[in-house]
Amino acid sequence: MGDKWKQTALLVIDMQNDFILEDGLMRVDGGEAIVPNVIKAVEIARHHGVLVVWVVREHDPLGRDVELFRRHLYSSGKVGPTSKGSKGAELVDGLVIKEGDYKIVKTRFSAFFNTHLHSFLQTEGIKSLVIVGVQTPNCIRQTVFDAVALDYENVSVIVDATAAATPDVHVANIFDMKNIGVRIPTLQEWHESEA
Repeated sequence: MGDKWKQTALLVIDMQNDFILEDGLMRVDGGEAIVPNVIKAVEIARHHGVLVVWVVREHDPLGRDVELFRRHLYSSGKVGPTSKGSKGAELVDGLVIKEGDYKIVKTRFSAFFNTHLHSFLQTEGIKSLVIVGVQTPNCIRQTVFDAVALDYENVSVIVDATAAATPDVHVANIFDMKNIGVRIPTLQEWHESEA
C-alpha cells in the first residue's frame, strides 16, 4: 500500500483568502465551510507521505495576466483579486506550505494550463491525483478534465472538501466529473479506502 501513497499527489486548489473569507474579493460562498476538511485532507496526505501540491492564483497587480473577462477588477489602481503579495493571495488560516510540499502558480482555471505541473508530477512518479479546494465548476473541474485527458490513472475529487457558490452547482459538476470516470469519495471514504 505504501507505493500507492507515494504515487499519489494531493492538489489543494485556490484555498486563498480572496476566495474563502467573508470579505474576499472573489468569495465562493461554499468555501469557508470546507476549510476544516481541507486541513484534514492535508494532514492525512502528509501522514501517508503523499505529495502535497499547493495550486494558487497570483496575478500581476495591474491585471495584465488575468482572463479578459476579469480585467476590469484590476482597473483604476485598486488591488485586484489574488494580486501577488496581497493578503488576499495568502492561504487561509490553518493551511501552511511545509518543507517537501510543492507550489504551483496558475493564472487560468486549470492547474495544468501554461504551468509545468504535468512534467513535475511525471518526474515525481505520480499516477493518482486527489483534488480539494474551490471552486467546483471552474478551477476544480478544468483541472480534473485536463488530468483525465493527460491519462492519470486515478483522479479523485473529495466531495466534501470541494465547494462552489451553491450546493446545486457543486452537485451538478461532481455528477459531470463522475461521468468521465472520476472518483468522488467523501473525506472519510478516501481515508478509509487508502488505510
